[in-house]
Amino acid sequence: VQLVESGGGSVQPGGSLRLSCFRSGDTYSSDYCMAWFRQVPGKEREAVASIYSGGSSTRHSGSVSGRFTISQDAGKNTVYLEMNNLKPEDTSMYYCAAKACLWPNLQSETYPYWGQGTQVTVS
Repeated sequence: VQLVESGGGSVQPGGSLRLSCFRSGDTYSSDYCMAWFRQVPGKEREAVASIYSGGSSTRHSGSVSGRFTISQDAGKNTVYLEMNNLKPEDTSMYYCAAKACLWPNLQSETYPYWGQGTQVTVS
């Protein structure tokens, strides 16, 4: 499985960005989860949101709930992270991850597939 993130950049506080993650390589599996995590150098990786491929089940961490929304376009093998009302503390490298699963979870250690990341800077 290969994951490629895009959409990062610099934005002022209160602004918005939409991240995309394109998934390829294992397009035959019907039950999988995709998730977004973020990490600042020197700090632990933080879960952001996760979505299950088979429906609309999602999970969002408390720190982004109400501001960020994860969604997917199954036909395009792409997951999105819509980020609104961005804050300076949202500045981080954002990573897309994937795993076989039946319910979205935010445990990063359970995800075997990772993208290279896309940087988001809010200042």
